[in-house]
Amino acid sequence: MTSLPSLDQYFTNNRDRHLEELTNFLAIPSISALSEHQPDMQKAAEWLSNEFENIGLENVSIEKTAGQSVVYADWLHAEGQPTILIYGHYDVQPVDPLHLWETPPFEATIRDNKLYARGASDDKGQVFMHSKAIEALMNVEGKLPVNVKLIIEGEEEIGSPSLEEYIQNNQDKLAADFIVISDTGMYGPGQPAICYGLRGLAGVQIDVKGPKGDLHSGLYGGGVQNPIHALVEILASFRDAEGTIAIDGFYDQVRDLTEEERAGWAALDFDKEAVKKEVGVKELTGEPGYTYTERTWARPTLEINGVFGGFSGEGIKTVLPSEAGAKITCRLVPDQEPDEIVEKLRAHIAKHEPVGCEVTVTEFDKGKPYLTPYDHEVIQAAGRAYEQVYGVPTVYTRGGGSIPIVAAFDEILNIPVVLMGFGLDTENFHAPNEHFHLENFDKGLRVISSYYGEIEKLGL
Repeated sequence: MTSLPSLDQYFTNNRDRHLEELTNFLAIPSISALSEHQPDMQKAAEWLSNEFENIGLENVSIEKTAGQSVVYADWLHAEGQPTILIYGHYDVQPVDPLHLWETPPFEATIRDNKLYARGASDDKGQVFMHSKAIEALMNVEGKLPVNVKLIIEGEEEIGSPSLEEYIQNNQDKLAADFIVISDTGMYGPGQPAICYGLRGLAGVQIDVKGPKGDLHSGLYGGGVQNPIHALVEILASFRDAEGTIAIDGFYDQVRDLTEEERAGWAALDFDKEAVKKEVGVKELTGEPGYTYTERTWARPTLEINGVFGGFSGEGIKTVLPSEAGAKITCRLVPDQEPDEIVEKLRAHIAKHEPVGCEVTVTEFDKGKPYLTPYDHEVIQAAGRAYEQVYGVPTVYTRGGGSIPIVAAFDEILNIPVVLMGFGLDTENFHAPNEHFHLENFDKGLRVISSYYGEIEKLGL
């Protein structure tokens, strides 16, 4: 049985060393979206490989995929105990705009008990915590209470294009009783949460082509279709005046929330005024008939992420542009299928295509939504582990974001996924000044260690 006081002392005694090691990991600019960082991707994979060997894991390997490498390791000597597959990623987002960072993004800095660096929260810091929990158990107990396998990829920030094939080809190697992923967040400071569902994703780019080149708006305006006007007409057709998505069949497959879920979420201490202050708006808006948490956790969306075309420099240029475009993403919920939603988008755009221009639609990221019963015993065990350390009841939520590979794990390996995160929504992941609250780093190490003990008690 896991000795929590001894582990607590181990984490206290080794905290400075752990933070120094994490600083070294964060110093590697492993940006998967930028080809010039390919050597850094390899360096990060090698860093993890060395880390896993040093803490006593076995069968450590850097495995090639069609894209970035996967780092694999395991320890399988807990006879009669379940096997946990731990997933995470070592790639990070680009750092632009660089001038908004208060300190260099790859030089980890501690301010106000927060660790600032790209990847501190998403996801290097949380991957590192699992490694250090294993290290502590191996040093204090001489073994792990359960079996573990780790798979850490390098393409999550670009949609994990190579990982699904890797999972398909390595099902026996990755066989486990359930998966643990620490790439989500808590409900709020001091309030742990288990995320039992994620929204899916479907992204497209709309390109509108008009005349063969930019035209003088005085000579041709009013007689030739303006691609920006045509684009605006298409974009405006996506929603009605109240914000409901107006695409035929868009809501047909949406699974309704249960009354139990709605009641549970309504009971949460949601602070609407705090959200408005945090994001800097006067009002919150959205689909009628649903609360803010319901809209952002369990209802589908269609958002315009970017619009481009024409002249946008200083001053004015009287031009009728040749082309314009927009990037669109839809967040999807059970039981919506990304391919079906993209086809509905295509049909809607074709139906509303203005005359005098050509419209093309290009598909981008796609990922299925994920949902698992939150009363599953391995999820409830995670809730108990949080409660032991944080001293408050765990809340059960869904996440508004997407981790597309989660649905692939669920479908291919057919085992539960436990989304056990330690970040906070305010930590600027994907933005300048990303950081990780060290209070949650410290407590998270203890939660993970406690969780392995809770799983041992289940006797699965």
